Amino acid sequence: MEPPFGLDDDAPTEALEKGRLSRAFVAEVADALEAGDNDTARELVAPLHPADIADLFGLLSADQRAPLARALGELLDGEIVAELDDYVRDDVLAALSLGEVADVVTQLDTDDAVAVIEDLEEDEQQAVLGALAPEDRADIETALGYPEESAGRLMQRELVAVTEDMSVADVITRVRATIDPATDFWEIFVIDAARRPVGTMRLSWLLTTPPEFSVADVMQREQTLIPVDMDQEDVALEFQKYALISAAVVDRDGRLVGVITVDDIVHIIQAEAGEDALKLSGAGDGDINEPVLESYRTRVRWLAANLGTAMISSSVIAAFEPTIEKLVTLAALTPIVASIGGNAGTQTMAVAVRAIATKQLTDTNTRRTIAREIRVALLNGLTIAALLGIGVGVLFGNALLGGVIALAALFNILVAGLAGVLVPLALHRWKTDPAVASSIFVTMTTDTMGFLGFLSLATIVGVANLR
Repeated sequence: MEPPFGLDDDAPTEALEKGRLSRAFVAEVADALEAGDNDTARELVAPLHPADIADLFGLLSADQRAPLARALGELLDGEIVAELDDYVRDDVLAALSLGEVADVVTQLDTDDAVAVIEDLEEDEQQAVLGALAPEDRADIETALGYPEESAGRLMQRELVAVTEDMSVADVITRVRATIDPATDFWEIFVIDAARRPVGTMRLSWLLTTPPEFSVADVMQREQTLIPVDMDQEDVALEFQKYALISAAVVDRDGRLVGVITVDDIVHIIQAEAGEDALKLSGAGDGDINEPVLESYRTRVRWLAANLGTAMISSSVIAAFEPTIEKLVTLAALTPIVASIGGNAGTQTMAVAVRAIATKQLTDTNTRRTIAREIRVALLNGLTIAALLGIGVGVLFGNALLGGVIALAALFNILVAGLAGVLVPLALHRWKTDPAVASSIFVTMTTDTMGFLGFLSLATIVGVANLR
C-alpha cells in the first residue's frame, strides 16, 4: 500500500503539531488499525496524553473507534473516557463489555461516572451499576436522581469534611486516612454536628499552620453554597462572580452532599457558551460527531418554522405589487432595507440573550436596557440612513428616492433595536429559552417591517415622483 498523504514509510511521524495531533500521525494510526496491526497502533498511541488520545478517537471515523478501543486494551482508562466527546464516547463504550465499562466507571470521579452511565440504555445501566461496589453504586444512583444539568449531577462526592473543634494535626490525619492520593482537592469543608457547612479551610492554610492550632482558629466562615438542584449554568455564574476554586453543594436541608471544582466549571462555561450560540442559529448540538439523522431532525424544524415566517414577509411584498410594477427599482432596493434591519436586530438580540443568560439583564434594569438599545439603534439608524440615502440618490439620480429609502432604513433599524431586546425578554418571561426561538421572530419582524416601511413610503410619496 502507498504511504498516506505522500509520506515516506521510514520517516518518523511527529504526533503533535502546534499542540494538535498531526494529520500524518492520525493517518498512520488509521492504517495500522485497517491492517489489523493492533500492536503498532497501541505503540503509537501509548505515549500520548489522555486528552490527546481522546482527540484521536474524535479524529478517526466512527468505524475506526471500536478497533482502536480494542487495540488499547487496559490503556483505555477513566482519564481518557472522561475527556471523550459525548457522541464519540458512545462509539467507544459500545466496543467494551459491560464489565469493562464498569471497570472504567470505578476509575472516574462521581460526576464523570454519572456522565458515562446516564447515556447507557436502562438495562445496561443496571448491569454496570450491579458490577460496582455498593458505596460507588449508591453515590451514582443518588446523583442520577437529580435533574439533568444540575449541581447534583455535576458534583463530586470525594471531599474532606471536618469539625471546627479538631486540631490541624487531626485534619492532616483525616486527609491521609480518607482521601485517595489521586484525588485533587483545594479546600477542606468545616461542618457542624448536623453536617451543615459552617466554613472552609484552604490547603495552604493547613500546611502553614502549627499542628496544635484548632480548625476554628484558621477557618474562613464566609463561603458560597450551591443548592443541589441549581442549574449548571447558574453554578458557573456563581464561580465566575465570586472567583471560586471549589464550592460546597448542599441538599434542601442545608447538609453537605458534595463539592464542585473549577475544572468542571471550565467545561460547563465552554459548553453553555457554545450551546447558546448554536441555539441562536437553530443548529442543535452542533457537534460534528452527531449522527446525520439527529442533526437533520434538529435543524429541519427550525427551517420549516423560518419558511412560515418568510411567507408572512412575502405577503407584504405581494400587497404592494401594483407599486412595484410601476417602478421595478423598488424590488431591487427593498432587500437592502430588510437586510440592514435584520443585521441590526441580530446584534441587539445577541447582546440581550447573553445579558439574560448571565443575569445582567433583570427586572431592575429592563427599562434602562431598552432605552439604551433604542439610543444605540437611533445613532446607527441615522448613520446608515444617511449613507444609504446619499448612495441611492447619487446612483439613481433621484434625491427623493434616496430620502425615502433613508427614512425606511432608519425606521427599520429602530424596529430592529426594539425587537432585538423585547423578543428575548418576552420569551424569557414565558419560560422559553430566548436563545432558541428569538432569531426567527426577530428576523420576521425586521423583514416584514422593512418591506412594509419602504413600500408604504414609496406608495405615499407616489411612484411618479420617484422616477
